[in-house]
Amino acid sequence: MIQFFSLEGRVAVVTGGAGLYGKPISLALAQAGAQVIIASRNLMECKAYAAELREMGLKAAGLQLDLKDERSITGFVATVIRDFGKMDVLINNAVSREGFKNLDAMSKAEWEGAQAVNSTGLMLLTKEVLKDMCRRKAGNIINIGSIQGSVGPNFPVYGETGMTSPVNYTYDKWAMVGFTKWIANYYGRFNIRCNCLSPGGYGPGVSETFGETEFSVNYKQLTPLGRFANDEDIKGPVVFLASDASAFVTGHNLLVDGGWTSW
Repeated sequence: MIQFFSLEGRVAVVTGGAGLYGKPISLALAQAGAQVIIASRNLMECKAYAAELREMGLKAAGLQLDLKDERSITGFVATVIRDFGKMDVLINNAVSREGFKNLDAMSKAEWEGAQAVNSTGLMLLTKEVLKDMCRRKAGNIINIGSIQGSVGPNFPVYGETGMTSPVNYTYDKWAMVGFTKWIANYYGRFNIRCNCLSPGGYGPGVSETFGETEFSVNYKQLTPLGRFANDEDIKGPVVFLASDASAFVTGHNLLVDGGWTSW
């Protein structure tokens, strides 16, 4: 049974692969046997984390990718296919937090700056990768969403902290679920799967940025499992979706949220 979860012989790309969620995702895929390509604008960070994984005896490389630049996207995909022969799994994990604000404070430039990565960049990279996947009639795309793409933001949970759920984050993550279903339905005939993995609140990210706040207390009380997600919580689900263990799963939004959306 364990072989269903093996990613031996597969090439997996993780955008934002050296970031908070990108690191455990990249680690999990590599531990399952994949050759992992860690990609983002910060080439030094990508190469540094790839080196860490190689020191563990895993297969990893770091490449630069700017999702705001179409030439960077096409060049990146061409490089991966040239150097590694194919791209079996694409993890669309990168996210721009530019201008993450409430609607009344949002400018046109800030909105469009975030969309250049979270919408247009996502589309362009997926489109480019699909060319090779269609040619080989095989491929697997996993979009990293959020609970904010399944439910509306619960503003009272933030209390008096001044924190908020930005309007463009909700817009982006709901759109990602729809995009996932469109890709799954259109490209299924090419033996290409596409799913969304939507985590709940991520503990390390919250703690590093805000510390223990009223929001943290409220969030845990409203989560049936009583805690934030940690690094380990996303690893099993992402390997499941990337592997043959989920061979008949496509167009699905897998919520990994400790029960937050189950009330």
